[in-house]
Amino acid sequence: MIILKDNRKYCFAMEMSVRDYELDCESIVNNANYLHYMEHTRHSFCAEAGMSFVKLHQAGVDVVVRKIEIEYKQSLRGGDRFVSCLRLERRGPRFVFHQDILKSNGEISAQGIVTVVVLKNGKLSRGDELARIFQKYIH
Repeated sequence: MIILKDNRKYCFAMEMSVRDYELDCESIVNNANYLHYMEHTRHSFCAEAGMSFVKLHQAGVDVVVRKIEIEYKQSLRGGDRFVSCLRLERRGPRFVFHQDILKSNGEISAQGIVTVVVLKNGKLSRGDELARIFQKYIH
């Protein structure tokens, strides 16, 4: 568990930096790149937790994004370093990633809520396979 000064709690965090090609004509990060940052963070978290998308797929289990909500607070700019964090909760068959992108000063740049579900042989499942993998991270 990672706890920041203002009591925000996360189970995973990674430092990243803005690359020049992610900027738009206003010299701020284009909105779609925040989704890329969040996806990269989720996939890095999954790998650290011991989850393999390939092995799950080979077993007939697919983890798919059902819904994404994102709120942009303060733009990142070229050369900025930031921390991409997440915490995880389970709501029935859904797994909900609460993701924050924090500027180097700790202020929130963007907040996302990403809901994923688990398909087993193409049909919605309870997600027990994922629950086992994530059991120590779910709150």
